[in-house]
Amino acid sequence: MGVKLGILGLGTVGTGTVQLLQDRGFRHPLLQEVEIYRVGVRSPDKLRAVTLPKSVLTTNLEAIVTDPEVDIVVEVIGGLEPARSLILKAIKSGKHVVTANKAAISRFGDEIFSAANQAGVYVMLEAAVGGGIPVIQPLKQSLSVNRIHTVTGIVNGTTNYILTRMQTEGSNFSDVLADAQRLGYAEADPTADVDGLDAADKIAILASLAFSGRIKLEDVYCEGIRQVSKTDIAYAEKLGFVIKLLAIAKRATLSPSSPPPISVRVHPTLVPKTHPLASINDVNNAILIEGEPIGQVMFFGPGAGAGATASAVSSDILNLVAVLKNSTAAPNPLLACGHQDYCQIVPIAELVTRFYARFLTKDQPGVIGKLGTCFGNHGVSLESIVQTGFQGELAEIVVVTHDVPEGGFRQALTEIRTLTAVDSIPSLLRVL
Repeated sequence: MGVKLGILGLGTVGTGTVQLLQDRGFRHPLLQEVEIYRVGVRSPDKLRAVTLPKSVLTTNLEAIVTDPEVDIVVEVIGGLEPARSLILKAIKSGKHVVTANKAAISRFGDEIFSAANQAGVYVMLEAAVGGGIPVIQPLKQSLSVNRIHTVTGIVNGTTNYILTRMQTEGSNFSDVLADAQRLGYAEADPTADVDGLDAADKIAILASLAFSGRIKLEDVYCEGIRQVSKTDIAYAEKLGFVIKLLAIAKRATLSPSSPPPISVRVHPTLVPKTHPLASINDVNNAILIEGEPIGQVMFFGPGAGAGATASAVSSDILNLVAVLKNSTAAPNPLLACGHQDYCQIVPIAELVTRFYARFLTKDQPGVIGKLGTCFGNHGVSLESIVQTGFQGELAEIVVVTHDVPEGGFRQALTEIRTLTAVDSIPSLLRVL
């Protein structure tokens, strides 16, 4: 028997999730066990990007969460109500819950998780923070043996997009915000994003997981980016910084008490250009976790969007399917290794990639031409070849190739090394 889903909402995230679950080729075989049993919508006759039988669609969301046939309730309607009430009714009816609702979890997590624990069901929320970036499960599982010191995140794509544009163009906040609204990156009412409220919801959830204690949302210090000016950004640039809206949860002391004293805050921050988060631009998200003994781990990727969020929702569904399909006598198929066949490995010589190479050569006429000829002899196509300057009496020449087989590139280098004009090849790197 399949595992029956009741999906609440068929907006951007709900549609993306249904599309993923319907397109199962080359995905985890456990997805074959999933049946989209009921989907709650406002308008059953609305034209949609997915095709579902009419018998699956219903406007009665409460009937879904109390239906004895439904195993997992997937809440993707967003907002506080009726999401909160529906989640609680699903839990009371013995359903596992998957939700993408950071606002409901950050505000009512205490109530929701207490009810879930009492009912003996799971509430999964990978999609609530960071879109498709897997960060919730790593905090709950892979990193749980670490003593976490700090969680620092760029967790709101709208503000990161605005600050990136301000930095690269020298524009004012208000001008970039208006443009972001026109492009659909910012809502008509951008308050939750630009005032840091969305980031506060997310860091409250991350802090709760990282430090094993519940967080009251009102205790999260929150400051947005409206006051950040292009002058601030210009000065930061001169000093070697970029400005980012950071969400930070930090252990106040290194005492092993649990839950430990922590600070939880959201505010614009000057980030050294050498810091891993400094280069996270546009609508991307990233979460940097620091702990002992792991050191630093960073999770980076798309923080929103139908496909990214559907990936996170569906991964939670998959985890629950594994729980429901697995008896206590058998290993969990998502934790055990079920692979018996070996992958075919492509020899390195057949790898196709771009290369960067730096040559030191004697300052003679025709050297660049000779390099080009050698590469051409081995079918290596050059994207650029330039003389960048001198190191002492030697000319420095930098080459970037198009995508080429590694074997042919290496053969070209072997020939180049025989040229009397070539002194050395100090750098050789692959280019993504």
